[in-house]
Amino acid sequence: MKQVPITSISEYINGSIKDKNNFVRSFGKAIQEFGFVIVEDHEIENTLINDCYDQAKKLFNLSLQIKKNYSAADGLGQRGYVSFGIEHAKNSDKGDLKEFWHIGREHFANKSIEQMSEKNIWPTNELPQFKNLFLELYSKLDNMALILLSAMSEYLGLEKDSLPKMAKDGNTILRVLHYPPLKNNDFSSGAVRAGEHEDINLMTILCEATEGGLEILTREGKWLEIQTKKGQMVVDSGDMLSRITNQIVPSTTHRVVNPKSAKNVSRYSMPFFIHPYENCELNVFKNCLSPSRPAKFPPILANEFLLQRLKEIGLGNKN
Repeated sequence: MKQVPITSISEYINGSIKDKNNFVRSFGKAIQEFGFVIVEDHEIENTLINDCYDQAKKLFNLSLQIKKNYSAADGLGQRGYVSFGIEHAKNSDKGDLKEFWHIGREHFANKSIEQMSEKNIWPTNELPQFKNLFLELYSKLDNMALILLSAMSEYLGLEKDSLPKMAKDGNTILRVLHYPPLKNNDFSSGAVRAGEHEDINLMTILCEATEGGLEILTREGKWLEIQTKKGQMVVDSGDMLSRITNQIVPSTTHRVVNPKSAKNVSRYSMPFFIHPYENCELNVFKNCLSPSRPAKFPPILANEFLLQRLKEIGLGNKN
């Protein structure tokens, strides 16, 4: 395949039974066989995305000292500001050429989950509109996530709410990313904007970035650049989904390559990492097992798996 499949989520939300089944089939097959899928006709306004990007540009233009004041005190990097070069790909010692800000869930149905969850950090003094805009975007992406997880559940032959109920009150993260223009020594250091990796979570929804550079590794082992248009979002599968489907749905390797000199400008992106709630047990679904395909992974709690992976990429507590 030379191009990422394109699907319309409106088929699933507003369509006939035939339309819904068509979306389930095309979306699920694209995730399983290709790893990435472009989703159109979602209900998130371009004006909201643009307003959030405007806030992101102002945020990362603040001085480093001001930004560092908003770093999480526990050093885990799950909320607030994470400095340039801290995160790296698994099995790499070169820091990625990026800085970012993490926003988590504010509103929970289950108050016990809310009490044990990390609290957001907001740059209210410098950017009074930041919180409300990003909470609105988070809420709309969260609704979209539950719809896509329902469709994926149906594709896998599961009950429709199988994946959504894992993600309800989940430790889902909206990451606001800034890849600054590269300096001369960046080009020669061997470091890249984002080294090749797989996402930790169930699925990721990626709002259209301000610049290109995203590439995926197809199941055939070829790197393919992802080109999106206004109003399109990219969705990919993560390690948690791969684990609970017994690798029937593999996680997808991707990277963000360094810009060519003519396009050496800032790049902003906003991936939405869909996570289960912290005490959710990641156990292989029974219908993903067979005598010839026994369980490849033991059960593990979602938060335990997350913390293991954060250590591997330079964000977790090192103890």
